[in-house]
Amino acid sequence: MAQFFKKTLTTFLFWRIKHISNKQFIYLLSMLVGFTSGVGAVLLKNFTHFIQHILESNIIQYYHHAFYFLFPIIGFTLVYLIITYVIRNRVSHGIPSTLYAIAKRKGIMKQYQMFGSLLTAPITVGFGGSVGLEGPTVATGAAISSNISRLFHMNQNARNLLIGCAAAGALSSIFKAPIAAIIFAIEVFSLDLTITSLLPLLLASLSAILTSYFFFGNDVLLPFRITENFDLKDIPFFLILGIISALVSMYFTEVYDRIQKLFDQINSNVMRLIIGGVIIGVLVYFIPPLYGEGFDVMNNLIAGDPEKALQNNFLGLDLTEFWVVIFLMAGLVMFKIIASAVTFGAGGVGGIFAPTLFMGSIMGNCIARIINKFEIFGLQVSETNFTLVGMAGLMAGVLHAPLTAIFLIAEVTGGYELFIPLMLTSTISFALTKYFYPHSVYTMELGRKGELITHDKDHAVLSLMDIDKVVETNFIPVTGDMTLGQIVHEAVIKSNRNIFPVIHRDTKKLKGIILLDDIRPIMFDRSLYEEVIAKDIMQIPPEVIDLNKDKMISIMKKFQDSNAWNLPVTKDGEYIGFISKSKLLTVYRRKLIDITH
Repeated sequence: MAQFFKKTLTTFLFWRIKHISNKQFIYLLSMLVGFTSGVGAVLLKNFTHFIQHILESNIIQYYHHAFYFLFPIIGFTLVYLIITYVIRNRVSHGIPSTLYAIAKRKGIMKQYQMFGSLLTAPITVGFGGSVGLEGPTVATGAAISSNISRLFHMNQNARNLLIGCAAAGALSSIFKAPIAAIIFAIEVFSLDLTITSLLPLLLASLSAILTSYFFFGNDVLLPFRITENFDLKDIPFFLILGIISALVSMYFTEVYDRIQKLFDQINSNVMRLIIGGVIIGVLVYFIPPLYGEGFDVMNNLIAGDPEKALQNNFLGLDLTEFWVVIFLMAGLVMFKIIASAVTFGAGGVGGIFAPTLFMGSIMGNCIARIINKFEIFGLQVSETNFTLVGMAGLMAGVLHAPLTAIFLIAEVTGGYELFIPLMLTSTISFALTKYFYPHSVYTMELGRKGELITHDKDHAVLSLMDIDKVVETNFIPVTGDMTLGQIVHEAVIKSNRNIFPVIHRDTKKLKGIILLDDIRPIMFDRSLYEEVIAKDIMQIPPEVIDLNKDKMISIMKKFQDSNAWNLPVTKDGEYIGFISKSKLLTVYRRKLIDITH
């Protein structure tokens, strides 16, 4: 059977090369990728809602509230067992793992990633994990598109483009927002906006949204249409909303990062599961709106009925009191990111898109209520509009995706009446957050390592270059105690290079370098052959490249600052070889041609 499939595929590939151009084939694959992303979204959503309906709508509602505490631990345990015994590989968070594949694996994603999130994310969210499904949907679609690309022998550029198509398809299917989905793929995955990339993205987004309509009909996550128009007098309040969005975005990023680092210090997966499960269980037991994605809460806020979402508060507080509602809503904003970060730390699989929207909607609603309560400047504002713009503000700050935030809210609300406040709030939130936190939650880890692909073409090319391919090892090392005579006979005569690394005889640690120019004046004076030793004539290199720490961008900067043509390379202090500026520039030019054609 395998032989027959291989033969059929080979026949098809030859036929394709003769009859279908590469560009046309990418268009066809983009539609296929959009369809598979749409199906992935349908499966994830339905599986999650099925679990959530059984647990929350039946068991908790008709039996006991205490199940809120038990379900997260059970869910994390099931996810742990599936990852350990079924998938047998680590299931990474959706969008960061996809960005890593583009940056460091040439767009190649492993086969298990096609179903890893499909099996684990619905259980995580369905059993109360406080995360979203958007990231896993993108990861599933991206993994499928990567493997389809490999099946049909597409190059790296086409693979990366089709991964972007999968991301666009996933978001288009989930939110029924095809334009925002395309912008998301360009903004988050740093795709070039050209006709070559735009048409595949359009086709994938269209294919995915048609798939979503086929399975879900007209149902949408945020079923709302704007009824209150934007008023120019509200601009100062939207400016304030933008600043507060930036502050909450920074809080989100900082809390997420710190909690992840705390869980990283726990070596045992079982201990992480237990600690995280107990924390989430306690949080969800006392604050039920933190259970799962939270779209019901958002829809209640948009509809102007937050009390419905808060009616199960454990303190039994009176929801007719203004400050009680504000206090509870502020608590949801503060604790949502804690619950989300702990879910990830415990081993849950999900995304941060939904938590961002959740927090943003509550934040916006809170601010509007306070403005209306005190009638600041004698004005009243629309709580619904502030709820929606708050989502965009936080999305722009946390995800560093202001255009996606603007177009997503504009599309899901069915119009562009809020376009000005969306632009204003998103721009302020993004600019302030970006100043203090250069990398989003998605790109934080890659950004720290210098491995992030960005819209900066030079930066992108350097990030994609493989350091191992530019290290040259045809240099003859000498030791510090070698005499001039030994250096001449054992190194200079045998080498075709004009630089010699000086290393420790036993540890192989780099001690310095000797240039041919350093010994040329004395190398023909035989009387000095036994008197002069290597450490007398060696010099300290202007810079040393550390394989463990330095990335291509920092390597290029070292060449620029030192004005050297060759720099030694070490790993854990041990000499490895040299990188030459000429080899580096040659590889750079080749990579630039690869990613621009």
